[in-house]
Amino acid sequence: MKGPTILTPRIRLRFATMLLALLMALTGTSPTRARSSEQHESILHHNPSQAVRDDRFEFRRVEPGRSFQFPQDHAAHPGYRIEWWYLTANLKDEQHRDWGLQWTLFRTSLGDESAVLSWESPVIWMAHAALSPPLDVSALPGHQFEQRFARGGIGQAGVSSPADIAALGFEAWLDDWLFKSDQSMALFPASLHFTVGETQLKFQLRATGPIVLQGQSGYSRKSADGQASYYYSHPNLAIQGEVAVKNAVFELEGLAWLDREWSSAFLAPDQAGWDWFALHLEDGRKLMVYRLRNTQGKDHLSGSLVESTGEVQQLDDHDIQLTALRTTTLSNGIALPLHWRLELPGKQLGWTVSTENPEQFMETAVPYWEGRVDAKPLSEGPGGIGYMELTGYDAVD
Repeated sequence: MKGPTILTPRIRLRFATMLLALLMALTGTSPTRARSSEQHESILHHNPSQAVRDDRFEFRRVEPGRSFQFPQDHAAHPGYRIEWWYLTANLKDEQHRDWGLQWTLFRTSLGDESAVLSWESPVIWMAHAALSPPLDVSALPGHQFEQRFARGGIGQAGVSSPADIAALGFEAWLDDWLFKSDQSMALFPASLHFTVGETQLKFQLRATGPIVLQGQSGYSRKSADGQASYYYSHPNLAIQGEVAVKNAVFELEGLAWLDREWSSAFLAPDQAGWDWFALHLEDGRKLMVYRLRNTQGKDHLSGSLVESTGEVQQLDDHDIQLTALRTTTLSNGIALPLHWRLELPGKQLGWTVSTENPEQFMETAVPYWEGRVDAKPLSEGPGGIGYMELTGYDAVD
């Protein structure tokens, strides 16, 4: 694989936001302190390959043929530059109304992590959380989100080591946001506790199906040139719990999806953005599709269809047709394609994918849209629910 070119727009988004956290840590800027427009512009347009280069340390490359080991690979992977633990969930309350949530922990490394366990640690952590309630819940102000930052090496944020996972179970945390397995040697069952503003969220998760290695046995190609990440998913998760705000408590249950990915590469200059879909189909199958948008018109599509039996069918450009049907202008002025037609012609499957709430925008350090969607079949196939992420579109002024 060539020098610091891509991995994916998803990686660019994650990394760029982590880079922002790094610059805050290095300059003493608080993530909650207001920044001038000049500071914000400078941070977002800083060259990440220059900002994170450590000539004394060479990050590991992603190569095919890796053997995954669990529960060890639930832990962080020192030596790689970027990594995340990414959970989304589609839920219903007792009135059968639709809710959505996102909880994500990101890590980035600036160099050799082996000998530094203090404020000088080269590891930066960032977490995102979001809650998308039904539009008619008066106790909540619509889509809510929050972001947090931490420096590595001081215990404020982190992920359990492989040895700790084997002995005590898995934990991932930043401040009081905590994802914790209930037993050692297995990621699930697990509990998830976090807050978004004044809203308290407490959930339990259990696995209802196996881990899925995306791509070629976990080696996920992101371009014809061979850029790649290590990528596995836990798309078969049941989730239940509660959302508490002021004097209101909402009991929720539904389906969740956990993505795990890590690499050391960046987005290539001719790649403009990312469209990602993760769908729970009504017949028990799981579908993941993404498109890397290329400024030269050479988009890269990939994905997987997981049968209810656990069998995984990998999808490539020839298997997927993805068409944006129309754009929607959000309240912040940005126009996004929130209505899509997604087809797998060879399997005679197709859906229109859309959202009832266009305002699920993550106006974080690097903004992006991520929210719950519905998939309606084009013919007699199964419908579904899930999450969609859109990156690389026009920035908010």
